[in-house]
Amino acid sequence: MKISEFQKIIKDLYYEKDCRRGLERTFMWFVEEVGELAEALRKGSKESLGEEMADVLAWLTSLANLVNVDLEFEAKKKYGRGFCPRCGMRKCICKE
Repeated sequence: MKISEFQKIIKDLYYEKDCRRGLERTFMWFVEEVGELAEALRKGSKESLGEEMADVLAWLTSLANLVNVDLEFEAKKKYGRGFCPRCGMRKCICKE
């Protein structure tokens, strides 16, 4: 599935609900999901990791829909050439 296809699915499923909830509260749900992902990473729960990553992606996509950002376009623009956007290398050599 392409990013744009996933974004449309999330929009069809949740956009009206997300609009009613608003950007700020939708962002708080996203942050909560990131916290659940952090907990799954800490516990090393392989089964939970995939589910939590999918939830984080879905909530991030909901936020993108609310602010009218095309995630596929933006990802291609920034990372589509396969080079690190900071150091310009195929294998990042940026200092942390």
